[in-house]
Amino acid sequence: MLVVVLVLSQTVYGAGHEVIRVHDGDTIRVKGDSGELTIRLAGIDAPERFNKKMGFGQSFSQEAAKYLAGLVLNESVELKECGVDRYGRILGIIVLQGTDINLEMIKMGFAEVYRGKPVRGFDRAPYIEAQKEAVEKKRGMWVQGMEYVSPSDWLRSQRLERASSISLTKGDE
Repeated sequence: MLVVVLVLSQTVYGAGHEVIRVHDGDTIRVKGDSGELTIRLAGIDAPERFNKKMGFGQSFSQEAAKYLAGLVLNESVELKECGVDRYGRILGIIVLQGTDINLEMIKMGFAEVYRGKPVRGFDRAPYIEAQKEAVEKKRGMWVQGMEYVSPSDWLRSQRLERASSISLTKGDE
């Protein structure tokens, strides 16, 4: 009998990555031996910040970015790679002094568990449990209760609103 064992591994870049920029509540820029890398925190989705295409940002977007910056900016972190997203960013788990920063963002109510296709080999269970507790205790963005809108839903509505305003403008010409 032949037994095949499939091992899913994560590339660990090590602890030599200094966080040089926090883009928002789920994306950072690090500098290390391999140069600068943009990292999208795997397994989480934080409120969307202001950008030129969408305009104003989502509630709690600034708070999420500030909280993440307070945790990791100018710190040396360990990066566990989980893959690459469609924009070419590394999907990763950020660890600072033994703490899973991705999970910390969920625990404090500054991100939700990513609702899209999960990264292969990524264990969402602790993230789901942390989110349940954050919602129950109304931490961070969860204080909004029924007014809360998921970042993915918010982006979708902004894109639809933008598309309809563009088509209305063209119809006026």
